[in-house]
Amino acid sequence: MASGFPGRDLRGGFGFGAGSAVQMQYQQRSDGGAAIGAAGLLKRSLTEMERQQQMQHAIYLRSVKQKTHFALPSPVSHISAADLSAASTTTTSSILSSLSSASASIPFVGQGIPNSTTWSFQATFADAEIDSEKKSSMTTRLLELERQLLDDEEEELSISGSAVTSNEWSETMEKLMSPPPPPPPIAAVVNLHPPSPSPTTSSTSSSGSSSSCTPSSATPSRQMLLDTATAITEGNQETATANLAVLKRTANPRGDPEQRLTAMMVAALVSRINPPAPGSSHPVADVCSAEHQAASHLLYEASPCFKLGLMAANLAILEATKDNPKIHILDFDIGQGSQLASLIHAFSERHRQRSPALPPPCIKITSVCPLQGNDTNNLRIVGDRLAKLAESRGVGLRFNIVNSRTQELNQTTLLCEPGEALAVNFAFFLSRVADESVSTANPRDELLRRVKSLSPRVVTLVEQEMNGNTAPFATRFTEACAHFGALLESLDATATRESTERARVEACLARKAANSIAREGADRVERCELYGKWRARMGMAGLNPVPLGSIVSEPVKLRLSSLRNNPGFTIKEEAAWVGCGWMGRVLTVASAWR
Repeated sequence: MASGFPGRDLRGGFGFGAGSAVQMQYQQRSDGGAAIGAAGLLKRSLTEMERQQQMQHAIYLRSVKQKTHFALPSPVSHISAADLSAASTTTTSSILSSLSSASASIPFVGQGIPNSTTWSFQATFADAEIDSEKKSSMTTRLLELERQLLDDEEEELSISGSAVTSNEWSETMEKLMSPPPPPPPIAAVVNLHPPSPSPTTSSTSSSGSSSSCTPSSATPSRQMLLDTATAITEGNQETATANLAVLKRTANPRGDPEQRLTAMMVAALVSRINPPAPGSSHPVADVCSAEHQAASHLLYEASPCFKLGLMAANLAILEATKDNPKIHILDFDIGQGSQLASLIHAFSERHRQRSPALPPPCIKITSVCPLQGNDTNNLRIVGDRLAKLAESRGVGLRFNIVNSRTQELNQTTLLCEPGEALAVNFAFFLSRVADESVSTANPRDELLRRVKSLSPRVVTLVEQEMNGNTAPFATRFTEACAHFGALLESLDATATRESTERARVEACLARKAANSIAREGADRVERCELYGKWRARMGMAGLNPVPLGSIVSEPVKLRLSSLRNNPGFTIKEEAAWVGCGWMGRVLTVASAWR
């Protein structure tokens, strides 16, 4: 180097090995003095010896940059020159001592160096302090980057009293860049994804004691299911096949909830390993059949978690339309009409209690169906049934069916009229609409933007609380095990195991699980989301959450308390949503938007 500083030589350590630049510099001095041996050191004065020792100390400080690991009491740490000097002197003395003992045959010799190559300790300390401050600033920036990458909003990193080392940062980056680890045991993930909390405080109600709300630990069969999913992810077909053979012996679709879950998940994993042959059947036929749709709505009636979610949506519609004589309800998945039948009863009861002398409200229900054929015929049957119910309850009802694509939806095609209070109901529907991960057209967001353009009084959203859309396979499988496992346990508390209706409901759940786990791309119809993701998506469409308040949550809690001998059902509420679950895990979430 031009300045004569020793550089790092991979062949000779850090510039202090045999043939280093430092040794050659002292042996070939520019003042013409000859190098002296070790005996010459005895003839020098004490001042010269101290000066040489200082020069050696300065050379080490300039050539080897000390890496000091220190606590960070604040985002930017201030280190004084005196502190750095003390640390540097101690470290330098010990390292120089070890180096001199290891290199006794190569003494540092020299009687002086020109003035042009003399360094002051003040400059050395200043340089070291600048380097330390730069490293401190860099460490702070790295911590901030780490916090952004890992999204540590709920668990803030404690800086005070902790040492941040380059090794820890390397490990963090390695984790970020490496494939995701195998899914943890199910006991650790049962409550990993509650709905995203809002700034307000939440409360939880249960029909049993709090001690009964603790999820049970993972069973051996469930742990083997997770191990099998990991093996499939890693391409270890032999291990996956061997595990499935063992699991099939413990599975029983008519046994206890854990055995039923094992049977359900084994079928889903087998379907992923051995997908149907091309042309044999359409991959989405099983979750789009008439039987599946009928069984889905049977599930909504059989499970308190689904039923209470629909009840919360109806209460939100009632509250948003309470001052309007003309009410228009837009629904995209009426099914057998059970939710709307309950809503008609509620409209009638409210009119009877508040203003029986006034004319009853005029209700219009529009069912949006993009397809022609049997679906339209079934909707007409449901519409006739609802009209008869409304007539018996003294409520006027008009029922319309609109066959239009999403791009064609507007106030004209949907038969909207001035003066109506429009309510849009999305009950377990949006999760089956493809998003940007499936199609660049993004039908899900397009539908929400169309709905926003209608200026509705309220938009109700009821969905299963599960991270099953864009998550990778291993995460989806872990979520499915926890979600469907809790659902099966809750059904065990409300229906007999030999019930024909329960068999249809669980067959429906098995089809949903298989589609969510085994299929990818456009073939995966079941794409459940967590409430936090729905909140972001609704916000991008221009819809804001509507506080539900006690007028929604209290009747739901009252209905929950009427359940007997079912200690596992729980209600979790926030300002903008109400969640219904089993043993502390939220299974469905109802919310309102505008």
